Amino acid sequence: HLQLVESGGGLVQPGGSLNISCAASGFTFDYYTTYWIRQAPGNEREGIACLSPSGRLTNYEDSVKGRFTISRDNAKNTVHLQMNNLKPEDTGIYYCGIHSGRPGYWSGGLGHDNYDTWGQGSQVTVSS
Repeated sequence: HLQLVESGGGLVQPGGSLNISCAASGFTFDYYTTYWIRQAPGNEREGIACLSPSGRLTNYEDSVKGRFTISRDNAKNTVHLQMNNLKPEDTGIYYCGIHSGRPGYWSGGLGHDNYDTWGQGSQVTVSS
């Protein structure tokens, strides 16, 4: 069955860096646009980055542009999020996601209708 498992979260000081990963299984990973989704305390989940199936196209939410980089390794069925210059407002649970009904689809959109499946999440806390 389809599974997404995030790892690599933790506590980091403001200005620090962190790389989180997601391992995918149970589906043809390289057919799907992948997303990183963040849920800050008290807020709804929001898409913050997406990457096309080939890895050539990306889009980022404004607050993370220039600081976060999404990448994928289709040979290993993994997607990563490199986060630099972290800020306290980056604190939250980070999920990787796909839309299971849209193989081959790319729009660059980050809204809720672009993904319907995500993992259990990985906690990232930015605090001094």
